[in-house]
Amino acid sequence: MYAIKVVAIAACAVQLVVCALPTNASLPVVDIGYALHQATINETGQYYNFSNIRYAAPPTGNLRFAAPVEPTEVDRTINDGQQGAICAQGTPYWEEVASYFFEGASTATLEFVEAEVEAVGKNLTISGLSAPAPLTSEDCLFLDVIVPESIYDSYGESGAPVVVWIFGGGYVAGSKFGSGNPATLISRAQENGDDGVIYVALNYRLGLFGWLSGPTFEESGTANAALLDQRLALEWIQKHIYLFGGDADRVTVIGESAGAGSIMHQITAYGGSNGNVPFSQAILQSPGYPPVYSDVQQEATFQNVITQAQALIGPNITSVYDLRNLDFATLAGLNTIITARSAPYGTFTFGPAVDGTFVPELPAKLLLAGKFDTSVKIMTGHNSDEGAFFTSPFFSTEADITSDLTSVLPTVSNSTLAYITGTLYPPVYNGSYPYTSIYERASLITAELVFTCNARYMNTAFLNETHSYYFAVPPGLHGEDIAYTFFNGDTTTSNDGLPVNATVAAVLQRYIMNFAQTGNPNGDGVPFFPVYQSNATTVVLGTTGLGSVQTDTTANNRCEWWQQALYA
Repeated sequence: MYAIKVVAIAACAVQLVVCALPTNASLPVVDIGYALHQATINETGQYYNFSNIRYAAPPTGNLRFAAPVEPTEVDRTINDGQQGAICAQGTPYWEEVASYFFEGASTATLEFVEAEVEAVGKNLTISGLSAPAPLTSEDCLFLDVIVPESIYDSYGESGAPVVVWIFGGGYVAGSKFGSGNPATLISRAQENGDDGVIYVALNYRLGLFGWLSGPTFEESGTANAALLDQRLALEWIQKHIYLFGGDADRVTVIGESAGAGSIMHQITAYGGSNGNVPFSQAILQSPGYPPVYSDVQQEATFQNVITQAQALIGPNITSVYDLRNLDFATLAGLNTIITARSAPYGTFTFGPAVDGTFVPELPAKLLLAGKFDTSVKIMTGHNSDEGAFFTSPFFSTEADITSDLTSVLPTVSNSTLAYITGTLYPPVYNGSYPYTSIYERASLITAELVFTCNARYMNTAFLNETHSYYFAVPPGLHGEDIAYTFFNGDTTTSNDGLPVNATVAAVLQRYIMNFAQTGNPNGDGVPFFPVYQSNATTVVLGTTGLGSVQTDTTANNRCEWWQQALYA
């Protein structure tokens, strides 16, 4: 194999380039064939950090909107990983309203904020945007490898398990390092005297850079390019992780929200007809994706991009070719504005879509049909209030719910819409259903359509031989378990204004690391975590009832109906 591992201060006659180190010669260097990467060291955690390793050629020029390719340039200069990058980002302006709402703002304040952000969004110009976040670059397809010293130093022995983090962020925001510091996760894996795990985190393209699709776009662009970014990174790990002391046969991917939704798409890729996925286990936390199933939806998104480009840049922008020829700053600005204007409330404009190839059908339907890689071991989790953040606080009428559904499901028939609103989620607020108001009803629809039922589909597809947790630390909003996954011991850590409960965090982290190391979340210092089984047994992670079990809240007829995608 072309890639070989070398250690700094190795024999100069064999590896002359390694001897000419511009930095600390005691730190290891890994040769991956096309590049040399030197680690930094965390003395406290006793681990090496090989940061910002390129796994793909720059997705620029003709590779913009195209499938990623392996690096083509060879650079034998030692890279210490100090220069990194994040992909172009975007944030919907409705999130500003949501933030005020959950801080307890009055209706009058919320109405004012909504009017303000709508006015700002309407008047945005590319030249008037603030400077992008530091490190923002189109050349952003990098990953980090964090290795305990004991694992790296025992290279050549049996390989260590590997944990790969795929971040979430609505498919429009986030980065490999933005979710948290994995130091405590790594240390959890060493509590019983084990060497621990190798931790890898990767970037992938976001927004219009990674998630365009549809008939017109696909005439000269590749749909779901970001999923292909992730797949190339996972294949890179399969090829190269042994150089760091890892075992390619013991790779666990973990992701939250869009990260977990991406993992669903990886497991169901090609309808399971293209061999095994490049990992053996998966932990899916609140797996989320919008159901973009039709050419109508995809074409509408692409034409929206063209229309806004014409208004913001010039009327001559009519095609993928024209978008490809824009300079990065201009296209990134366009992405920022389109994402900011995302509508309706709770949506992000961009995300994975059925493309007939990598995504031959919605993952939910592929799982139901048995068209996926069945060899993967699965652990899932979802939170107690997944939909609230994405539900407009102004919802007060039946028309609000109907309008929102027709925006999210644009091809839904009137009869199917009536079934959703009248039978699946009837307007009954006496406590006999899991809601007592129009707002709570709308929130439940969003939660089950976009997030929680996806976890159920994973559990049942894998014949209930899975493990499932229910994150119930109040208020249990979407994303709140991230602070627990990456909790590093500081009990003042804020999680939507609330301190993280260190006991709950320790249990969750041990479950994750036990599963990554053995395929079973059980071990010392944690409550027993039973298999999901046909009775949908789920472990509760909460400030009360920690470790208790209950029937999964998604084991219901509503999720069964959504999985069939009869709205398509």
